Amino acid sequence: MQFVLAITAVALPGMLFALFQMRHQPKGLYILFFAEMWERFSYYGMRALLIFYLTKHFLFGESQAYGIYGAYTTLVYILPVIGGVLADRYLGQRRAVAIGAVLLVLGHLGMAIEGEPVAPGQSPNEIILNVFYLSLALIIMGVGFLKANISTIVGELYPKTDKRRDGAFTLFYVGINLGSFLGAAWAGFLGETYGWKYGFGLAGVGMLLGLIVFVWGTPWLKGAGESRNPELLARKRFAGLSTQWLIYLGTFVTTILVWLMVRDQEAVGYLLSAAGLVTVAYIYYRSVFTLERHARDRIIAAMFLISIQVLFWALFEQAGSSLNVYTDQQVDRTIFGQEVPASVFQSLNAGYIIYLGPLLAALWVFLAKRGLEPTAPQKFGLGVIQLGLGFLVLVWGANAAGQGNLTPVIFIFLIYLLHTTGELCLSPVGLSAMTRLSVPSMVGLIMGTWFLASGAGNFVAAMIAQATAAEGADGENVVLTVYSYVGWLAVAVGVGLILVSPLINYLMHLNTLSDEAGAGEKKKALTEA
Repeated sequence: MQFVLAITAVALPGMLFALFQMRHQPKGLYILFFAEMWERFSYYGMRALLIFYLTKHFLFGESQAYGIYGAYTTLVYILPVIGGVLADRYLGQRRAVAIGAVLLVLGHLGMAIEGEPVAPGQSPNEIILNVFYLSLALIIMGVGFLKANISTIVGELYPKTDKRRDGAFTLFYVGINLGSFLGAAWAGFLGETYGWKYGFGLAGVGMLLGLIVFVWGTPWLKGAGESRNPELLARKRFAGLSTQWLIYLGTFVTTILVWLMVRDQEAVGYLLSAAGLVTVAYIYYRSVFTLERHARDRIIAAMFLISIQVLFWALFEQAGSSLNVYTDQQVDRTIFGQEVPASVFQSLNAGYIIYLGPLLAALWVFLAKRGLEPTAPQKFGLGVIQLGLGFLVLVWGANAAGQGNLTPVIFIFLIYLLHTTGELCLSPVGLSAMTRLSVPSMVGLIMGTWFLASGAGNFVAAMIAQATAAEGADGENVVLTVYSYVGWLAVAVGVGLILVSPLINYLMHLNTLSDEAGAGEKKKALTEA
């Protein structure tokens, strides 16, 4: 308890520093900051516990647990494509975020229904197991409506050429990670110490607070995220039902399908492949036939940056699966005389961001004023290099400790530090780039595709984690061999990305970027009857 209280106290100055830096930003950023903070509190609080809940409560084997975890995290990032399109064409981002928040509240509270622990040699209670899968489905659907769209609303608060954009998205990212930090620390501690239902229940309360903040602060958004086609939303479509009610009905049906699919890693892989092919083909079709050359080139540049995410998140997301288990089994977790639960270390990434995020946001603004700021592709390359170095540092530390000895906990702090600095060079910068490079009628789709690539990364992450799931005395060596390989691969890809960055910079055509709504489009956004 003392350790969790201490790290919570450490986070508060970072939050105050971020809020101080937001004083020159639109007031709507405060609302989105706190709403997303509580949403991430709930998501990462649950995520910190999920792999242990599967292996210690339901007694799934590591490989099977990684498969379920990977199917869940993949679906979490596939659904934002649909949520982004529905928001673009019908709902508007604000309404989509509210729907997602309600679904998330229901899903997280459902996770608190844990039932009795499974005894060795017995099968899980089917009713409890299906409640668990339904809760995961509700969370997946909620993230699908909320995740891409709340970031899009942040982009709508600023003109495309506003130099505050990258800094604003980095500050928004601090809010995301403040919630992640507190959620992982407190839900992880309560879940592993007092019972799973307390950790999951706290995550549900956090999401409810996020919904309250968002609804209360809607007037401060000044119309950002409202539907572009309100008459289309109210139009009667089928059996007297409006478009809006058909979307609600489709949400119910899709939730049932996700409930059935989340337990099947192979089916999720087929869905991911189909969704990826259809989405990419549709984006290029729209780009070729509805956009002028510079706008089309920007979409191509955006798609290239999106593709880098697959590798990045495939490696980064080992944090919730194989790295989480490695920390539990192979790391000396004693700090100041107390053994810290492994799930609490999930908060390190977010804790670093709380402090480093504002500093990096200020650094980008400082360099931009002097014409020295790295471009988005260069920042991506730096991020991937640091990601690889994190794995290599952990491998070095484990080998230095010697065969059969626990890895010193300092190397867990170091891998999360390097992964965090890499993430700050890629993720908030990427969110900003997607809203800048897209056109208004496609921004939700592009943001959804950004998260779809994250889903692909999570799917690959599950396969990498399964490759580390060796049983017996050689388990640690297998993990370290895999980590060494992916670490060197990431460093090589990052260097290559920096080398090709001039070409991507050219395709971005930032010198012709306009703040005018709809600039670069040959025709108005498509509307269907």
